[in-house]
Amino acid sequence: MSTLAILLFLGVQEWVIIVLAIVLLFGGRKIPELMRGIGQGIREFNNAKNDVKKHIEDGMKDETKNNSDKS
Repeated sequence: MSTLAILLFLGVQEWVIIVLAIVLLFGGRKIPELMRGIGQGIREFNNAKNDVKKHIEDGMKDETKNNSDKS
């Protein structure tokens, strides 16, 4: 079963337990820092993903241009 399916089947009680566990582990003051770090990590991942995608697309355009120049 995929992770998304597992998250969809969680009920309110499970979410409350998860949130309470996070609060107990990290404390109320550390949670904003934790969320900020997760947000920065996601942003960096998306930026890297977009850079790779752009690099691949540019390479494909260059290759298509080189092939049309040879013809």
